[in-house]
Amino acid sequence: MSVEKNTRKLDKGIVRDFSSRMSYASYLQLPTLLSAQQPVSQPEHHDELLFIIQHQTTELWLKLVLHELRSAAAWLREDDLGSALKGIARVKHIQKTLTEQWSVLATLTPTEYSQFRGFLGNSSGFQSAQYRAVEFVLGNKNSKMLPIFESDPQAHGMLAELLAAPSIYDEFLAYLSRQGFDVPRSVMDRDVTLAHEFAPELVPLFKHIYENAADNWAAYEACEELVDLEDNFQLWRFRHLRTVQRTIGMKTGTGGSSGVTFLQKALELTFFPELFAVRTEIGQ
Repeated sequence: MSVEKNTRKLDKGIVRDFSSRMSYASYLQLPTLLSAQQPVSQPEHHDELLFIIQHQTTELWLKLVLHELRSAAAWLREDDLGSALKGIARVKHIQKTLTEQWSVLATLTPTEYSQFRGFLGNSSGFQSAQYRAVEFVLGNKNSKMLPIFESDPQAHGMLAELLAAPSIYDEFLAYLSRQGFDVPRSVMDRDVTLAHEFAPELVPLFKHIYENAADNWAAYEACEELVDLEDNFQLWRFRHLRTVQRTIGMKTGTGGSSGVTFLQKALELTFFPELFAVRTEIGQ
């Protein structure tokens, strides 16, 4: 089949009248979505739209990440490991998209950003409630973050709820316990409002799972999925740090943090430390 005059004919069945039908734009609320980019620079700087869209799309992806991780935690509580791993697999793909997005923002040069940065006031990605929520769900909890969101009751409520709830790692360990694995009582009874810290007593459990993978395939696969999740998160953190350093150097962040120095410390945080520590022990 050929296309005449480089113009494709429309199929007869294509719907044209949306006066009483749902359209693509109405389903996706596009008038609302596409009017949400409101540059504040005066005069409006060309590159501010890039900056806004970069962060808005990140927030949309974070919304889906939260949706999947909270569902995965619920499935683990129901001993539905397969569904939980399916959700985690989706999150891993989203993480790759989020990491690649930094390359778009990296096209913003220091000179370009400096021309509208002052208009941002104290707004900063540091204040992303959804990013903090993802950290909480994965186990990096920090109650000192909550006061930052007191002016936003909805965000504060979400974080308070997640602070008090078991993390996805807590749920996974509880799942293993119900499956007959010897999860130490000290780990099962820990205060879930605190960040999970390295528990050396957990390492023998994971050593057993890894060294007997054929007999414990489901648990073994789940461990590797969690390792992927943390690796991807750390890659995102690193790309964030490098993009910030490339754009503002060692300047203080707009939200009052030390900027690159603060982001560097995040690379030392971990979600599932025993799953990395066990690698030293395997085969010994």
